[in-house]
Amino acid sequence: MRFDNRFLDDIRARITLSDLVGRRVTWDRRKSQPGRGDYWACCPFHQEKSPSFHVDDRRNRYKCFGCGASGDHFRFLIETEGLSFPEAVERLAEQAGVPMPAPDPQAARRAEKRASLSDVCEMAAAFFQTQYAGQTGADARAYVQKRGFAPGIVREFRFGLAPDGRDGLKRHLAGKGVPEAMMVEAGLLIQPEDGRPSYDRFRGRLMIPIQDDRGRVVAFGGRTLLPDGQPKYLNSPETPLFHKGTMLFNAHRAREPAFKAQRAVVVEGYLDAIALWQAGIHHVVATLGTAFTEEQILRLWKFAPEPVICFDGDAAGVSAAHRAVDRIFPVLTSGYSFQFCFLPDGMDPDDLIRTSGLHGFEAQVGGARALFDVLWEREISVARLDTPERKAALEKRFDDLIETIRDLRVRRRYQLDLKFRLSSLFFQRARDQGRDRGRDRGHNFDRGPGGANGFQTGGRVAAPETPMFGIERLIVGLCVRFPQLLDRHLERIAALQFSDPLHERFRNHICRMAVRLEEVSASDLVQDLEEPLQDLLAESIGDAQNTAGAGGARRSTFSALLQRFPLLKSEPPEDFVEAAFLHFLDVLELKVLESELSREMDLAEADIDEQSWGRIRAMTQDLSRRREECAREEAGLAERARKLRSIGPVSARQHSAADSTGAAPA
Repeated sequence: MRFDNRFLDDIRARITLSDLVGRRVTWDRRKSQPGRGDYWACCPFHQEKSPSFHVDDRRNRYKCFGCGASGDHFRFLIETEGLSFPEAVERLAEQAGVPMPAPDPQAARRAEKRASLSDVCEMAAAFFQTQYAGQTGADARAYVQKRGFAPGIVREFRFGLAPDGRDGLKRHLAGKGVPEAMMVEAGLLIQPEDGRPSYDRFRGRLMIPIQDDRGRVVAFGGRTLLPDGQPKYLNSPETPLFHKGTMLFNAHRAREPAFKAQRAVVVEGYLDAIALWQAGIHHVVATLGTAFTEEQILRLWKFAPEPVICFDGDAAGVSAAHRAVDRIFPVLTSGYSFQFCFLPDGMDPDDLIRTSGLHGFEAQVGGARALFDVLWEREISVARLDTPERKAALEKRFDDLIETIRDLRVRRRYQLDLKFRLSSLFFQRARDQGRDRGRDRGHNFDRGPGGANGFQTGGRVAAPETPMFGIERLIVGLCVRFPQLLDRHLERIAALQFSDPLHERFRNHICRMAVRLEEVSASDLVQDLEEPLQDLLAESIGDAQNTAGAGGARRSTFSALLQRFPLLKSEPPEDFVEAAFLHFLDVLELKVLESELSREMDLAEADIDEQSWGRIRAMTQDLSRRREECAREEAGLAERARKLRSIGPVSARQHSAADSTGAAPA
C-alpha cells in the first residue's frame, strides 16, 4: 500500500522522534540540548563507549556518526523491531491517533475477501479444537501426550482434530451459513472434477493452524494419526490467503524474539518448531516442507543476519541443504548469510530435544557450518582432480554459482576465498600424487624435515628467525583466512615492510592475486607459486578447509594461525577479528617507525643539524602517540577477548549479530 506524504508527515509531526528513540537509548546529558531538539546517545545499532548517535527533532532525523545508520520514525521501528514499512506506519499511526487512509475500492474488495476467508479458517480452527477436546479426540490427545507437548503448548498453538469422516467440517460450516464455494476457496474442501459432492480435505488428522504475520489463521497442517497413513503431513493448498513460497510457520511469534536475539533457527516441520518453542527456543520457524524460495530467504534475513537451517543428517537432509545453497547464493548480500546444522543421522529436532535436552540442541546449532563450507564440501566430495581438465571443470562449477551472486562486493569476497582454497587444494593434491608416484618407484619421501625431492610431509612452514615473524605470520594468515580484510585494506597491506623475505614474497603474491582476481585461474596460481609459499598458504587456510580425501575420509592441515591466534577457535565476531588485524598492522608499522628513528639517531650522532633535530623530534612525538594508541588498542582487545572466551562460540556469534549495523534487506 502506498502512503501519501502528507499522511506520513502528519504522523511525524504528532510523535516526537526523541520520545520514540528514547525508549531504547539513554541520552547523554552533557552533549544533548533538549531545548533545541538536539539529542546524543550511544548508538542502539552497534556497541560504542562514547555517544555518536544524534537525533534532531527539528528535522525528524537520526544519524549515527560511528556506523552510518540514519533514518526517520518509520526506519527506526523497522531497524529496531523488524517491522515492515506498512507495519511501522500502522503502529505509529495508531500511537499518533491518525486514522489510516482508506484503500482504493479494488484493494478494499480484495481485503474484504481475504478477511472473509480468514473468518472461515478461524471457524474451522475452532471446530478442530472442539473435536480435539471431545470424545473423538482421545487418539489425538494420546499422540500429543506421547510427543511430550504440554497443555499450555496445545492451547498456544491451538491443536485440533479433523474427524475421520467425509464431511464433518463441511456440515459444521454450512450450518453457520458459510457458502460451499468459500470453503473450497479457503482450501478446506476438495471439489472433484467429475461432479461428485465436495468433501473435507483433512480427515483423521492432528490439525495445526498456520497463521500469518498478524496471527490470523490462513491455512492448516495436518499430521496423520494412522501408523501407515499417507501422506504423513498434509498442508492446505495455495489459496488467496496462503502462499507456501512466502509463508513461514510460527513467524508471528518468532519475529520479535529472533530480532531481539539476532538469532533464528529454521526447521522443516511445524511439530519440530513447536517442540523447540516448548524447550525455550522462541526464535524458531518452519518452512512447511517446501523448497526454499527467495521470498522466504529475504523474510528470514529480517529475523537475523545469519539464520541457522537445521536439516536431518541423512541423505535427504543433505540433499535439501544443497538445494537451499543454490537458492541462497543469488540473493546473498553484505552482512547476511545462512548457516547449516546437520543433526545426527535419523534424528529430527524434536528427537534431539527429547534425548539431549536444550543444551544438546544448542551444542548442535553451535557447530553449524557456514554456507560456503557446505558448498565446498558438496563439490569437493565428488570431484576428481587428477587431470588439468577436471581441475578446470571444478573451478568452473564454483565460478558459475558465484557468478549468480548479484551483490558485487559479496561476489568478489567469495571469488577471492575460492582462489585461495582451490590453489591450496590443487597444490596439496599434486604433491600427494607426486609422493605416491615416488613411493611406487621405491623412493622415500619422508627423510629429513623437508623429505626427499623437496616434498614435505605436512603443510607446516618453519618460523623464520626475524624480529617480527609472529606478527607478520598472523597478518598474512588472517589475509587468507579472512579475504575481506585483504580486500578492504589492500593498499595498506601492500605498503607494509616485512622483516622476513618469505612473508614479503607471500604478501606480494596474495596482493597480486587480489588485484588480478578474475584474470588468473587457481591452477595457474599454483604453477606460479613456489613450494614454501604454497605451504604457507595451506598453513593459513588450515582446518578451515577440511578437505575430503579419497573415499570421503576427512583430512585437516596443520594451522599455525590457530596456534598464534587461539581465539579464532571460538569463532569471534568479524568486527573483533578486524580490530585485532588492524592492531597487528599498527604494531608492525610501529616497529618500522622505531627502526627509522634508530637510524636517524645513529646518523645524528655523527652530524646533527637543526633540520635533522626537527625530524627526530617529529618522529619521536609521532612514535610516542602511536605507542599510546597501540597500548589502548591492546588493552581494549584483551578485555573484549576475555569476554568472548567466557561466552563461547554460539554466544559470540549472537554477540556479533547484535553488533551488526547493516539494515535488513528489503
